[in-house]
Amino acid sequence: MSPMPDLIYKIATSASFAPARLSGQYQGMPIDAADGYMHFSTATQLAETLRLHFKGQSDLVLLAVRTADLGEGLVWEPSRGGQLFPHLYSGALPLEAIAWEEPISVDGEGNCTLPEAVQ
Repeated sequence: MSPMPDLIYKIATSASFAPARLSGQYQGMPIDAADGYMHFSTATQLAETLRLHFKGQSDLVLLAVRTADLGEGLVWEPSRGGQLFPHLYSGALPLEAIAWEEPISVDGEGNCTLPEAVQ
C-alpha cells in the first residue's frame, strides 16, 4: 500500500450527523452499524463511492478525517475491485478527528462536485 493519506473521507447524511454535534462523536450511517465498522474512502475512491451508494441524495455532509487521529482502530481492507479501503473498528468517530466538513449533493446520474480541499 502507498503511504497512508493524511485525510480520509466519510460521507454522512445531515440527519445521521446531527446528533454528533451534541455528543461529540459520530456513530455512523446504518450500513456502518450493520457491517460492524465505519466505512471511509480515500480522495481517489470518493467519486465512485458517491456514484454507487449516494446517487440522487442532496442532504449529505462530507467529513474530512485525519488518519493520525484514529489510532489502531483504522484498518485498510480490500473491497471494491481489490482496492484497500479504510475502515474504523473502534466504534464512534470523535469529532476532534474531523479536519473539516462540507455539504455535498449527488445528482441523479451519480455526479458530484467535490470540495476543492479534497486531496
